[in-house]
Amino acid sequence: NTAVEETSKNPPAKQSPRFVIGVRILDQAKSELYSSDDLQLKVGMVVMVNTAQGLKMGTVASNKIPNFSKDRTFNRVLRIANENDIQAENRRLEVEKKAKILCSDKIVELKLDMSLSRVVHQPHLNKTIFFFTAEGRVDFRQLIRDLASNLRHRIEMRQVGVRDEAKVIGGYGVCGETLCCSTWLPDFTPVTIKMAKNQGMALNPSKISGVCGRLMCCLQYEHDSYKALLKN
Repeated sequence: NTAVEETSKNPPAKQSPRFVIGVRILDQAKSELYSSDDLQLKVGMVVMVNTAQGLKMGTVASNKIPNFSKDRTFNRVLRIANENDIQAENRRLEVEKKAKILCSDKIVELKLDMSLSRVVHQPHLNKTIFFFTAEGRVDFRQLIRDLASNLRHRIEMRQVGVRDEAKVIGGYGVCGETLCCSTWLPDFTPVTIKMAKNQGMALNPSKISGVCGRLMCCLQYEHDSYKALLKN
């Protein structure tokens, strides 16, 4: 309730600020831009910010950046995180840890063909979201009933693709760099085996597949150049 009240009292800034700062929410790889108003913030500070999912904790990842998007509005940094915020965050993490262990055990018990990826608890909605991957459709009605009776709050099961999950989890590619999808790549676009053929790559799955098991996103980066060269 407190988070909802704070969010309603602090809507996104109506006027576009002169400067914005980058804040990295929790353990996300990418930072997002926020309006800091008159707060004196330094890189590394832990702050509370408004997001579309409610009040969240994040870390200041960049100094002030001139705002060239004058017609864009930004969510606000509400305050520097205090002891109460840190305690609330620790409680949320404990709920997620308990929920993940419980759900993993229930999946084995019910013999469901699914893989639990991560758990996100939203205290302001009294809800926990379970993200999972699966090859096909899964009947998890009994799983939801068991989770709800144990956790005593709303349960949501959300199936995600392997690419989306790799983006959230992060990692390193065969090139040795951090995954493009979890650092800078804004959206997924189709990648085809023809792209690998046009570039003269060996069609060995272990050589052209990313950690998600799908064709590497970087196969598309130079594809247009190869197409142009092949014409000549």
